[in-house]
Amino acid sequence: MLTTRFVNGAPNWIDVGTSDIGGATSFYNALFGWRFQSAGPDAGGYGFFQLDGRTVAGGMQTTPEQGPPSWTVYFQSEDAQATAKTAEQAHGSVLLQPVDVMGQGHMAVLADQAGAAFGIWQPGQTRGVDLAGETGSLCWVELYTPDEAAAAAFYNRVLGLETSAVPFPGGSYTCVNPAEGGEDAMFGGIVPLADAAAEAAAGAYWLPYFEVEDTDAVVDKARQLGGEVRMPATTMEGVGRMAKLTDPYGARFAVIRSESQQD
Repeated sequence: MLTTRFVNGAPNWIDVGTSDIGGATSFYNALFGWRFQSAGPDAGGYGFFQLDGRTVAGGMQTTPEQGPPSWTVYFQSEDAQATAKTAEQAHGSVLLQPVDVMGQGHMAVLADQAGAAFGIWQPGQTRGVDLAGETGSLCWVELYTPDEAAAAAFYNRVLGLETSAVPFPGGSYTCVNPAEGGEDAMFGGIVPLADAAAEAAAGAYWLPYFEVEDTDAVVDKARQLGGEVRMPATTMEGVGRMAKLTDPYGARFAVIRSESQQD
């Protein structure tokens, strides 16, 4: 389960780069109740999405040269420089070299061996988001990749992540957890692109899931706000009711009403 009791290798931050931060702010405010708070004049337009005063994500406006609008998941590292170096040695790449973020921590943006981008956050004054695993916040992450075994090996070497197979109707699902905490600390999964036809065209990437109270209502609202429904609301026994969406600018995300959150 994803919580704010962060350990090395677990997600501890998430942000969106978008072509229209004002429009994205309006969209996520209407969808999740988030409000955008600027990080200040020295932050280059970066700011924080907050829910009831607690930070759930970051965001900023980006240019086409920086890539298409997208969400980036960050994983905790005790040494961003060392993690970036290890990623390169494991046949990944460094998209943004480790940098100090105004004393709040060190960040880097990397890509795995299949090209899936992800971030690293080495905590300083800021440990990570204030809210996770609860309604309106990040609750799960999922990697879509062409080679499940290669991805598992990469993230084990770079972040110390462990995998385990969980049976599901029609097959099994590969869950991911940090070394510290074991399987009780599961926070995500790995899905082969061959098993996800709708994702194949997009290539390898990390998909964030946000917890919601009513998946169907959120899907309807997202559509009304100009978002796209990539997968309609679907119930998976033992997991919950989920849907895959994009915001009006193309950033992909998913929502879920987890079975564990239901009364």
